[in-house]
Amino acid sequence: MEIQNKDVWVFIEQRNGKPADVSFELLSKGRKLADSLKSSLKAILLGHNIKPIAEETFKYGAEEAIIVDNQQLAYYRTMPYSRILNDLVEKYKPRVMLYGATVIGRDLAPRVASHTKSGLTADCTDLQISNVKYIKKEFKDLLLQIRPAFGGNIIATIISPDVHTQMATVREGVMRIETVGKPAKGKITEVPYVHEKFDDVVKIIEQHRKENKVNLKAAPIIVSGGYGLGSKENFELVKELAHTIGGEVAGTRAAVDAGFISSDRQVGQTGVTVRPKLYIACGISGAIQHRAGMQESNKIIAINSDPDAPIFGVAHYGIVGDAMQIIPMFINVFKQKLR
Repeated sequence: MEIQNKDVWVFIEQRNGKPADVSFELLSKGRKLADSLKSSLKAILLGHNIKPIAEETFKYGAEEAIIVDNQQLAYYRTMPYSRILNDLVEKYKPRVMLYGATVIGRDLAPRVASHTKSGLTADCTDLQISNVKYIKKEFKDLLLQIRPAFGGNIIATIISPDVHTQMATVREGVMRIETVGKPAKGKITEVPYVHEKFDDVVKIIEQHRKENKVNLKAAPIIVSGGYGLGSKENFELVKELAHTIGGEVAGTRAAVDAGFISSDRQVGQTGVTVRPKLYIACGISGAIQHRAGMQESNKIIAINSDPDAPIFGVAHYGIVGDAMQIIPMFINVFKQKLR
């Protein structure tokens, strides 16, 4: 059966008129998916005074922006946002729809997928288009939704062969932001907002947000420590090395759980995905969950006492030895060089 609509949609998340970086990351990936499908890439925006954001999406490959602009949509609320997206998906039936795996995306995507009976995979680390043979049937142009599974022990490829619309959420930083060389002269399609009584089930009285003071994604140098360092006191050496070379401090999930470092500095599948120019991994074995968050760094230096540690599989330079002896050597050499 020939698939009629192969469009790729990306939900553009915005707060107070500021678009989320993950939305532009997904547009960049969506452009490649749309090219594979020989279809169009469309940005979907809900909010108030959002035309400037709609115009910005064309730089990242969108050919059309479908917007619903109304004062009632200025702040995210589950009921009106999910209702409007349900109507749009049911009417236009896109082939692929992508959301950021943010607080908003994780609330919105499953509601839309459930209502429209669409396939949905959460926290994908890669997305591809391919023809698939499954249970002796050929399926054309399926979205391969790739993510770690079973506690990170395998990489699973998930497909949704029995539905038309395939949805996925993707964590921030997983996809690379790329502007297109010659942006299309995009079309902005305005869909009128129609109020329904259920929209006001939840009202926003006040909103308080605290900006994150840690921005690992923007750091050119990151020094990261793992549970293998043994103690919070030993982890101080990681902080000293980072301070010496002007880098940010990070850690693994195990280091966070052990109390060595705060959760806002966690790198990996359940933390932040980073692509610094230099990533120094100290006492990190390299579980797949952690590697998923740092393996695209420009240069990776790994220090571990186990020569068979998986981290060496992605490292450009590996040092086998006790991190508690090697890190002070690093610090000493850098201090001398930086005098």
